[in-house]
Amino acid sequence: MAITPIDIQQQRFKSRPFGYEKAGVDQFLEQLAEEMERLSRQGLEWKEELARTRAALDEMRQREVTLKEALLTTQKVTDELKANARKEAELIIEEARLQAEKMMQAAEERRLLLISEVQELKRQKITFETVLRTLVESHLRMLEADNPTAELTPDWQEPIAEVLPEEPSSAS
Repeated sequence: MAITPIDIQQQRFKSRPFGYEKAGVDQFLEQLAEEMERLSRQGLEWKEELARTRAALDEMRQREVTLKEALLTTQKVTDELKANARKEAELIIEEARLQAEKMMQAAEERRLLLISEVQELKRQKITFETVLRTLVESHLRMLEADNPTAELTPDWQEPIAEVLPEEPSSAS
């Protein structure tokens, strides 16, 4: 039976000529002692529960702090990874640009070399044609010298003159 403070205040003992009835007082004191013991145990249980709750709360707060730190660390690592990836991409792009420039330079050098070779071949062709023309003319003069009676130019010499190109110009 739960005893409230009002029960204690309103408790009346039977009076006897020399005081209160001992059995009623003893019974009330026993009830009061049981209730105090129950309340004491309940208080201890609540204190233990409160301590467990506070410990759990402290643990939760510590986990929260740890999670926040982990999130911050993760964010920093993510930012660093992004920055490193950007730097690496920039390096790759720069390297590709340098390689492209080298390739373009090599292609330009090759083009100039080929132009030079083509010009050299044209020069050699002109030289060959000139030497050949001179040789053919020389042979024609020798043929004419061997045949002094031939006053007319043979028909085959006209096409040779038409086929032979004119002197090359220095522009081509």
